[in-house]
Amino acid sequence: MSAGVANNGIPQRDMLFIFRRYALPILTDAVLVGAAYIAALFLRFDSIPQEYLQTLRVFMLPIAAVYCLTNVAFGLYERLWRYASSTEATGILGAVGLAGLLLLVSDALFTIRPVPLSVVIMGSIFAAGFFAATRYRWRLVTGFLWRLRRIRQGAGGNRVLIIGAGEAGQLMAWRLKNWAAQMYEVVGFVDDDPQKLGMQVHGVKVLGNRSRIKDIVDSGNVNTIVIAMHRVSGADFREILSMCEETSAKIQIEPEILETVNGQDGQLRLRDITVEDLVGRKAVPVDAQACQRLVTGKTVLVTGAAGSIGSELSRQVAHYNPRMLLLLDNNESGLYDLGLEIGLLPNKVPFRLLVRDILQENRLEDIFKEQQPDLIFHCAAYKHVPLMEEHADAAVLVNVEGTRILCDLAYKYQAERFVLISTDKAVEPESVMGATKRVGEMITVTMPRDGATRFAAVRFGNVLNSRGSVVPTFVKQIERGGPVTVTHPEMTRYFMGLLEAVSLIIQAACFTKGGDIFVLDMGETIRIVDLARRIIRLRGLRVGEDIQIRYTGPRPGEKMSESLVASHRETMAPTAHPSIREVRANDYPSRTALLQEARALVETARTDGQRAVIERLMRLVGKPTADTASTVRIS
Repeated sequence: MSAGVANNGIPQRDMLFIFRRYALPILTDAVLVGAAYIAALFLRFDSIPQEYLQTLRVFMLPIAAVYCLTNVAFGLYERLWRYASSTEATGILGAVGLAGLLLLVSDALFTIRPVPLSVVIMGSIFAAGFFAATRYRWRLVTGFLWRLRRIRQGAGGNRVLIIGAGEAGQLMAWRLKNWAAQMYEVVGFVDDDPQKLGMQVHGVKVLGNRSRIKDIVDSGNVNTIVIAMHRVSGADFREILSMCEETSAKIQIEPEILETVNGQDGQLRLRDITVEDLVGRKAVPVDAQACQRLVTGKTVLVTGAAGSIGSELSRQVAHYNPRMLLLLDNNESGLYDLGLEIGLLPNKVPFRLLVRDILQENRLEDIFKEQQPDLIFHCAAYKHVPLMEEHADAAVLVNVEGTRILCDLAYKYQAERFVLISTDKAVEPESVMGATKRVGEMITVTMPRDGATRFAAVRFGNVLNSRGSVVPTFVKQIERGGPVTVTHPEMTRYFMGLLEAVSLIIQAACFTKGGDIFVLDMGETIRIVDLARRIIRLRGLRVGEDIQIRYTGPRPGEKMSESLVASHRETMAPTAHPSIREVRANDYPSRTALLQEARALVETARTDGQRAVIERLMRLVGKPTADTASTVRIS
């Protein structure tokens, strides 16, 4: 027999486990039952009659056995009581109640009762209390130690106000008091539910609604505000955030409740508010099965793959297991970094890095001829509005001619789908960039429908934290100590998160029947200056004190606000996804006339000056400039 095996053949380790899990708790409960009945006898009699003591010695073991058996029946020995909530106490009450009822019936059957009925009742009550005390001893001990620490060490350094007294806020208060009492002191809750006003949660009072945030922070010397609300609209979130920004307190947010609960290291999962939180958008799920059917087993070409949208599109497409992923860009450093990232994905998607310029038509045709791409996501474009005002020729060549080349190749080599990534700046454009993207849209959606390829464009606004977004600019300016430059106090833009935008692009590609323009639901417009103020506050700084905001005036080509559809010639219709709309135009230009004008525009970009390029471009999209001759309007 080995040293690790007992005489009965059961490993000693397993015997120890059985003893700790079952035998020891049952023995403990038996002793507690005995103590409970002795206490009941002392409470029932001033001087306990000798016959009852003698009877109790005889019947104590059966009585304890009844309680232990009902405890087994109610699963009390199968629970981790260290982490049990108050609702687990119902199991104790049920087990003790059933045992007491069985003993009362049994006791009543004797002509001379061994134990008074009142003793059975009081003994059961005491037993329930003893069972609960032993099982919740960890909660009792930690509560006592917390209060002792508070007395000896004083309040935590951070005085916290929690916004939201719902489940998320209550859990956060409990964790702050039990896991981080040395660092945090919960001052109170703020909640808009009038039924909760003045009530206490974990010993912490609900002090008022959102309108009292500033008063509570000032009177309570609050250092940190924690927003713990997971079911709140974007408008409400931004209103609450605005009220918090009027205070001097640091503002943080509790992440999703499951992330908080699952923290295995006992650390709080508080985080700073992100720019995505400021927009207040909740990601809408896409039809993953439809996207899987679209991509799986296909060869997918992504142009502009090294850019913000292109790289995220490459990641998400890779998730759907394409046969081959073709990543094309003229930015070889960015493309190399993306290749390293795609190569580390767990599903090991085959991919190729293609360092190409989309104006190299012969080189592109070699790729189409060799790889036969099924899906093309055309992200490559010049996107910076003020810069393209100075380089209109480059914008025309890349955004117009590059799109024309790719559309023709997709049609010639019978790709399944071609999706142009467009912008809200293409709607009634005022800028060179917007006008070139509008021409790109028209070239795409007027492609012939007699071939195998379905052509579509997807239009949306600004993507948070993309390279062309104002957010990275604001962050850099803040890091340098300011000022943060904003063009105009009333300028507004649409914003959405990068992951959400890309997932909806793939979903829109599933919907196209050919010749479609889709627009993504961008939610509400946001004032740029409000976004700047909030980013400053997220850094723990104060506007006007630590960081100044300076207005510079609108730059060339910039609108005060953007639209998602052209009011005079476009309408929106719903699709099968709530965040995707189909744009329906009253009329589309003649493709023959469009291509004739587009070729002339491209030739002008190659040979003439910037002014001539801009004049011809704006005439093409129906925005004639001063001193230009009238011409046929194509858009």
